[in-house]
Amino acid sequence: MQRKRLRNTNRERSDKTRTALIDAARELFVAKGYAETATPEVVAAAGLTRGALYHHFEDKKALFRAVVEKEADKVAATIEELAGAGLAPRETLLAGAAAYFDAMAVPGRVRLLLLDGPAVLGVTEMAAIDAAHGGRTLEEGLAAAMAPRRLGDKAIKALAFLLSAAFDRAALEIDAGAARADYAYAIDRLIDRLIAP
Repeated sequence: MQRKRLRNTNRERSDKTRTALIDAARELFVAKGYAETATPEVVAAAGLTRGALYHHFEDKKALFRAVVEKEADKVAATIEELAGAGLAPRETLLAGAAAYFDAMAVPGRVRLLLLDGPAVLGVTEMAAIDAAHGGRTLEEGLAAAMAPRRLGDKAIKALAFLLSAAFDRAALEIDAGAARADYAYAIDRLIDRLIAP
């Protein structure tokens, strides 16, 4: 019993350390960018040692990947929460698009996921992160909305990829100051055209 409690305590302490590093790194990556953020700044901001950093992460890039994964997970959670069950396929897609824009409005998220993420990790790794955290939701939504057409899995996957790119481009424009309503309207019309019989 005591051994199990000690393991739980060690695990909790380890999780707390990892979270502190990710949170401190996120703030610095958003404020300064990946290239301008040094690991000594991260450990200082987290109130930890470099040993703690390298115990949990191989290097700065691995830490950045953890930050990006956490952000991608939060985006996926927001979409799943706000585009909940019980809606018709079209309404689910439209609610998901609105939820995506809500999720991407969190300060720093566009920079992490759409600018620095692809530059640091590469487009292929970012696509894998997206697929692991939320890409399937869009594919499932399109498949449900386009079911009468009976498109193959590869076609649905390609359409989801292209629609996701449109969402990302819109999020970049909105983050740069464009009117969200204009891009939300455009995305809604794009979805309607895409799923029309």
